[in-house]
Amino acid sequence: MIGLSIRQLEVFHAIATTGSARKAAEQLHLSQPAISMALSELERQLGSPLFDRERGRLRLNARGAEQLPRTREILERLHDMQQPHSGTPESLSGELRVGASNTVGNYLVGELLGPIVAQHPMVALHLTVDNTRSITERLLDHSIDIACVEGPVHHTQLDTIGWRSDALVVCAAPSHPLAQRLRLAPDDFANAHWILRERGSATRSQTEQALTALPPGHILLELGQIEAIKQAVIAGLGIACLPYAATLDAVATGRLRVLRTPFLKLDRRLSLVLHRSRYRGTLIEAFLHSLEVDSHAQD
Repeated sequence: MIGLSIRQLEVFHAIATTGSARKAAEQLHLSQPAISMALSELERQLGSPLFDRERGRLRLNARGAEQLPRTREILERLHDMQQPHSGTPESLSGELRVGASNTVGNYLVGELLGPIVAQHPMVALHLTVDNTRSITERLLDHSIDIACVEGPVHHTQLDTIGWRSDALVVCAAPSHPLAQRLRLAPDDFANAHWILRERGSATRSQTEQALTALPPGHILLELGQIEAIKQAVIAGLGIACLPYAATLDAVATGRLRVLRTPFLKLDRRLSLVLHRSRYRGTLIEAFLHSLEVDSHAQD
Protein backbone atom coordinates (compact mmCIF):
# COMPACT_ATOMS: atom_id res chain seq x y z
CA MET A 1 0.00 0.00 0.00
CA ILE A 2 2.91 2.36 0.64
CA GLY A 3 3.58 2.50 -3.10
CA LEU A 4 0.15 3.93 -3.95
CA SER A 5 0.41 7.36 -5.55
CA ILE A 6 -2.02 10.23 -5.90
CA ARG A 7 -1.61 10.01 -9.67
CA GLN A 8 -2.72 6.37 -9.67
CA LEU A 9 -5.81 7.27 -7.66
CA GLU A 10 -6.56 10.18 -10.00
CA VAL A 11 -6.28 7.85 -12.99
CA PHE A 12 -8.59 5.26 -11.42
CA HIS A 13 -11.14 7.92 -10.49
CA ALA A 14 -11.02 9.53 -13.93
CA ILE A 15 -11.54 6.22 -15.74
CA ALA A 16 -14.37 5.22 -13.40
CA THR A 17 -16.22 8.52 -13.80
CA THR A 18 -15.64 9.17 -17.50
CA GLY A 19 -16.06 5.56 -18.59
CA SER A 20 -12.94 5.25 -20.72
CA ALA A 21 -9.16 5.49 -20.61
CA ARG A 22 -9.20 7.89 -23.56
CA LYS A 23 -11.47 10.37 -21.79
CA ALA A 24 -9.46 9.98 -18.60
CA ALA A 25 -6.29 10.81 -20.53
CA GLU A 26 -7.93 13.94 -21.92
CA GLN A 27 -9.17 14.98 -18.51
CA LEU A 28 -5.79 14.51 -16.81
CA HIS A 29 -3.72 15.71 -19.80
CA LEU A 30 -1.80 12.43 -19.95
CA SER A 31 -1.07 10.00 -22.75
CA GLN A 32 -3.12 6.80 -22.95
CA PRO A 33 -0.02 4.64 -22.32
CA ALA A 34 0.60 6.62 -19.13
CA ILE A 35 -3.01 6.07 -18.09
CA SER A 36 -2.79 2.34 -18.75
CA MET A 37 0.50 2.05 -16.87
CA ALA A 38 -0.81 3.89 -13.81
CA LEU A 39 -3.96 1.74 -13.70
CA SER A 40 -2.02 -1.49 -14.12
CA GLU A 41 0.36 -0.57 -11.31
CA LEU A 42 -2.54 0.38 -9.02
CA GLU A 43 -4.31 -2.92 -9.68
CA ARG A 44 -1.05 -4.80 -9.08
CA GLN A 45 -0.55 -3.14 -5.72
CA LEU A 46 -4.17 -3.74 -4.70
CA GLY A 47 -3.90 -7.36 -5.77
CA SER A 48 -6.95 -7.46 -8.01
CA PRO A 49 -8.39 -5.77 -11.12
CA LEU A 50 -10.72 -2.81 -10.65
CA PHE A 51 -12.35 -3.07 -14.06
CA ASP A 52 -13.65 -5.84 -16.27
CA ARG A 53 -12.13 -5.67 -19.73
CA GLU A 54 -14.81 -6.22 -22.37
CA ARG A 55 -13.80 -5.79 -26.01
CA GLY A 56 -11.41 -3.01 -25.17
CA ARG A 57 -13.82 -1.30 -22.78
CA LEU A 58 -13.31 -0.84 -19.06
CA ARG A 59 -16.32 -1.60 -16.89
CA LEU A 60 -16.07 -1.02 -13.13
CA ASN A 61 -16.30 -4.36 -11.30
CA ALA A 62 -17.37 -5.09 -7.72
CA ARG A 63 -13.86 -4.46 -6.36
CA GLY A 64 -13.65 -1.18 -8.26
CA ALA A 65 -17.10 -0.10 -7.05
CA GLU A 66 -15.92 -0.76 -3.49
CA GLN A 67 -12.79 1.33 -3.93
CA LEU A 68 -14.32 4.25 -5.86
CA PRO A 69 -15.93 6.12 -2.91
CA ARG A 70 -12.74 5.64 -0.87
CA THR A 71 -10.64 7.00 -3.70
CA ARG A 72 -12.96 9.95 -4.17
CA GLU A 73 -12.78 10.73 -0.45
CA ILE A 74 -8.98 10.70 -0.48
CA LEU A 75 -8.83 13.02 -3.49
CA GLU A 76 -11.45 15.36 -2.07
CA ARG A 77 -9.73 15.53 1.30
CA LEU A 78 -6.50 16.46 -0.49
CA HIS A 79 -8.42 19.07 -2.50
CA ASP A 80 -9.93 20.48 0.71
CA MET A 81 -6.45 20.72 2.25
CA GLN A 82 -5.28 22.76 -0.73
CA GLN A 83 -8.23 25.16 -0.70
CA PRO A 84 -7.12 28.69 0.24
CA HIS A 85 -8.58 29.90 3.50
CA SER A 86 -9.16 33.50 2.51
CA GLY A 87 -12.77 33.40 3.66
CA THR A 88 -14.04 34.85 0.38
CA PRO A 89 -16.64 33.04 -1.78
CA GLU A 90 -14.25 33.07 -4.73
CA SER A 91 -11.80 30.91 -2.77
CA LEU A 92 -13.94 27.77 -3.09
CA SER A 93 -13.48 25.83 -6.33
CA GLY A 94 -13.96 22.36 -7.76
CA GLU A 95 -16.65 20.36 -9.55
CA LEU A 96 -19.96 19.19 -8.14
CA ARG A 97 -22.19 16.75 -10.03
CA VAL A 98 -25.85 17.34 -9.15
CA GLY A 99 -28.77 15.14 -10.16
CA ALA A 100 -32.36 16.35 -10.29
CA SER A 101 -35.65 14.70 -11.03
CA ASN A 102 -37.60 16.20 -13.92
CA THR A 103 -39.78 18.56 -11.90
CA VAL A 104 -36.84 20.02 -10.00
CA GLY A 105 -34.49 20.13 -12.98
CA ASN A 106 -36.98 21.74 -15.35
CA TYR A 107 -38.89 24.12 -13.07
CA LEU A 108 -36.92 24.69 -9.87
CA VAL A 109 -33.34 24.70 -11.15
CA GLY A 110 -32.95 28.37 -10.24
CA GLU A 111 -33.90 27.71 -6.62
CA LEU A 112 -31.69 24.62 -6.49
CA LEU A 113 -28.50 25.97 -8.06
CA GLY A 114 -28.92 29.73 -7.84
CA PRO A 115 -27.75 30.09 -4.22
CA ILE A 116 -24.46 28.21 -4.64
CA VAL A 117 -23.74 30.00 -7.92
CA ALA A 118 -24.22 33.33 -6.14
CA GLN A 119 -22.19 32.33 -3.08
CA HIS A 120 -19.42 30.35 -4.79
CA PRO A 121 -19.06 31.47 -8.43
CA MET A 122 -15.87 29.45 -9.01
CA VAL A 123 -17.54 26.07 -8.36
CA ALA A 124 -18.28 24.18 -11.60
CA LEU A 125 -21.71 22.56 -11.53
CA HIS A 126 -22.82 19.65 -13.74
CA LEU A 127 -26.57 18.98 -13.71
CA THR A 128 -28.19 15.69 -14.78
CA VAL A 129 -31.99 15.65 -15.14
CA ASP A 130 -33.96 12.38 -15.26
CA ASN A 131 -36.79 10.64 -13.47
CA THR A 132 -36.43 9.78 -9.79
CA ARG A 133 -35.60 6.11 -10.37
CA SER A 134 -32.76 6.91 -12.78
CA ILE A 135 -31.36 9.65 -10.57
CA THR A 136 -31.36 7.24 -7.62
CA GLU A 137 -29.45 4.68 -9.69
CA ARG A 138 -26.86 7.34 -10.58
CA LEU A 139 -26.36 8.06 -6.88
CA LEU A 140 -25.91 4.38 -6.14
CA ASP A 141 -23.22 3.97 -8.79
CA HIS A 142 -21.52 7.22 -7.70
CA SER A 143 -21.91 8.93 -11.09
CA ILE A 144 -23.41 11.99 -9.33
CA ASP A 145 -22.54 13.51 -5.96
CA ILE A 146 -25.91 14.71 -4.67
CA ALA A 147 -29.47 14.73 -5.94
CA CYS A 148 -32.76 16.51 -5.44
CA VAL A 149 -35.97 14.57 -6.10
CA GLU A 150 -39.66 14.99 -5.39
CA GLY A 151 -40.42 11.39 -4.55
CA PRO A 152 -39.69 9.38 -1.42
CA VAL A 153 -36.45 7.42 -1.65
CA HIS A 154 -36.08 4.38 0.55
CA HIS A 155 -32.74 2.64 0.19
CA THR A 156 -30.35 1.42 2.85
CA GLN A 157 -27.38 3.06 1.09
CA LEU A 158 -28.99 6.50 0.71
CA ASP A 159 -29.70 9.35 3.12
CA THR A 160 -32.40 11.95 2.47
CA ILE A 161 -32.57 15.49 3.81
CA GLY A 162 -35.78 17.52 3.54
CA TRP A 163 -35.48 20.65 1.40
CA ARG A 164 -38.88 22.28 0.78
CA SER A 165 -42.55 21.48 0.28
CA ASP A 166 -44.19 21.09 -3.10
CA ALA A 167 -47.55 20.03 -4.53
CA LEU A 168 -49.24 18.50 -7.52
CA VAL A 169 -52.45 19.99 -8.94
CA VAL A 170 -55.10 18.44 -11.16
CA CYS A 171 -55.36 20.33 -14.44
CA ALA A 172 -57.68 20.46 -17.41
CA ALA A 173 -58.20 22.57 -20.49
CA PRO A 174 -60.63 25.47 -19.85
CA SER A 175 -63.10 23.82 -22.25
CA HIS A 176 -63.06 20.49 -20.39
CA PRO A 177 -66.41 19.63 -18.67
CA LEU A 178 -64.74 19.36 -15.26
CA ALA A 179 -63.32 22.87 -15.64
CA GLN A 180 -66.86 24.22 -16.09
CA ARG A 181 -68.03 23.11 -12.63
CA LEU A 182 -67.81 25.40 -9.63
CA ARG A 183 -67.60 22.50 -7.19
CA LEU A 184 -66.15 19.06 -7.74
CA ALA A 185 -66.65 15.79 -5.89
CA PRO A 186 -64.79 12.51 -6.32
CA ASP A 187 -67.68 10.98 -8.29
CA ASP A 188 -67.27 13.67 -10.96
CA PHE A 189 -64.04 11.97 -12.02
CA ALA A 190 -65.68 8.66 -12.96
CA ASN A 191 -64.41 7.46 -16.36
CA ALA A 192 -62.10 10.47 -16.69
CA HIS A 193 -59.32 10.27 -19.26
CA TRP A 194 -55.96 10.66 -17.51
CA ILE A 195 -52.57 11.50 -18.96
CA LEU A 196 -49.77 10.15 -16.77
CA ARG A 197 -46.00 10.27 -16.49
CA GLU A 198 -43.94 7.18 -17.25
CA ARG A 199 -43.41 4.53 -14.60
CA GLY A 200 -40.37 5.22 -12.43
CA SER A 201 -41.17 8.90 -11.97
CA ALA A 202 -42.20 10.22 -8.57
CA THR A 203 -45.04 12.19 -10.16
CA ARG A 204 -46.47 8.96 -11.60
CA SER A 205 -46.29 7.21 -8.22
CA GLN A 206 -48.00 10.05 -6.38
CA THR A 207 -50.67 10.42 -9.06
CA GLU A 208 -51.49 6.71 -8.85
CA GLN A 209 -51.73 6.98 -5.08
CA ALA A 210 -54.05 10.00 -5.32
CA LEU A 211 -56.28 8.30 -7.90
CA THR A 212 -57.15 5.54 -5.43
CA ALA A 213 -59.50 8.11 -3.82
CA LEU A 214 -61.40 8.53 -7.11
CA PRO A 215 -63.71 6.28 -9.16
CA PRO A 216 -61.98 4.28 -11.91
CA GLY A 217 -60.90 6.21 -14.98
CA HIS A 218 -58.96 5.52 -18.16
CA ILE A 219 -55.26 6.04 -18.80
CA LEU A 220 -55.28 7.68 -22.20
CA LEU A 221 -51.56 8.45 -22.55
CA GLU A 222 -48.26 7.84 -20.76
CA LEU A 223 -45.64 10.47 -21.56
CA GLY A 224 -42.07 10.91 -20.38
CA GLN A 225 -42.00 14.69 -20.04
CA ILE A 226 -44.10 17.07 -17.99
CA GLU A 227 -44.20 19.61 -20.81
CA ALA A 228 -45.60 16.99 -23.19
CA ILE A 229 -48.32 16.13 -20.68
CA LYS A 230 -49.16 19.81 -20.22
CA GLN A 231 -49.51 20.36 -23.95
CA ALA A 232 -51.74 17.29 -24.26
CA VAL A 233 -53.99 18.62 -21.49
CA ILE A 234 -54.11 22.08 -23.09
CA ALA A 235 -55.17 20.38 -26.33
CA GLY A 236 -58.13 18.85 -24.48
CA LEU A 237 -56.98 15.23 -24.67
CA GLY A 238 -57.49 14.54 -20.98
CA ILE A 239 -56.67 15.66 -17.45
CA ALA A 240 -53.47 15.22 -15.46
CA CYS A 241 -51.72 15.78 -12.16
CA LEU A 242 -48.91 18.26 -12.77
CA PRO A 243 -46.38 19.97 -10.51
CA TYR A 244 -47.75 23.35 -9.46
CA ALA A 245 -44.63 25.14 -10.71
CA ALA A 246 -45.13 23.66 -14.18
CA THR A 247 -48.62 25.11 -14.55
CA LEU A 248 -48.01 28.77 -13.72
CA ASP A 249 -47.38 30.09 -17.22
CA ALA A 250 -50.27 28.23 -18.86
CA VAL A 251 -52.71 29.16 -16.08
CA ALA A 252 -51.66 32.83 -16.29
CA THR A 253 -52.39 32.88 -20.04
CA GLY A 254 -55.71 31.07 -19.68
CA ARG A 255 -54.63 27.92 -21.54
CA LEU A 256 -54.90 25.68 -18.49
CA ARG A 257 -57.16 25.53 -15.47
CA VAL A 258 -56.39 24.08 -12.04
CA LEU A 259 -59.26 22.03 -10.64
CA ARG A 260 -60.11 22.37 -6.95
CA THR A 261 -59.65 18.92 -5.44
CA PRO A 262 -59.38 19.28 -1.65
CA PHE A 263 -60.36 15.61 -1.33
CA LEU A 264 -57.05 14.51 -2.90
CA LYS A 265 -53.73 14.31 -1.06
CA LEU A 266 -51.32 16.04 -3.43
CA ASP A 267 -48.80 17.70 -1.12
CA ARG A 268 -45.29 16.33 -1.21
CA ARG A 269 -41.78 16.99 0.01
CA LEU A 270 -38.70 17.71 -2.08
CA SER A 271 -35.60 16.02 -0.69
CA LEU A 272 -31.85 16.10 -1.16
CA VAL A 273 -30.33 12.64 -1.41
CA LEU A 274 -26.75 11.49 -0.79
CA HIS A 275 -24.99 8.15 -0.78
CA ARG A 276 -24.18 7.16 2.80
CA SER A 277 -20.61 6.25 1.91
CA ARG A 278 -20.09 9.57 0.09
CA TYR A 279 -17.57 11.83 1.81
CA ARG A 280 -19.27 15.14 2.55
CA GLY A 281 -16.43 17.45 1.80
CA THR A 282 -16.27 21.21 1.45
CA LEU A 283 -18.22 21.35 -1.82
CA ILE A 284 -21.15 19.25 -0.63
CA GLU A 285 -21.29 21.09 2.68
CA ALA A 286 -21.26 24.42 0.81
CA PHE A 287 -24.10 23.21 -1.43
CA LEU A 288 -26.22 22.10 1.52
CA HIS A 289 -25.47 25.34 3.36
CA SER A 290 -26.52 27.37 0.31
CA LEU A 291 -29.95 25.71 0.50
CA GLU A 292 -30.12 26.39 4.23
CA VAL A 293 -30.56 22.75 5.19
CA ASP A 294 -29.00 20.87 8.09
CA SER A 295 -26.45 18.47 6.62
CA HIS A 296 -26.91 16.13 9.58
CA ALA A 297 -30.72 16.09 9.51
CA GLN A 298 -32.46 13.15 7.84
CA ASP A 299 -36.04 12.57 6.73
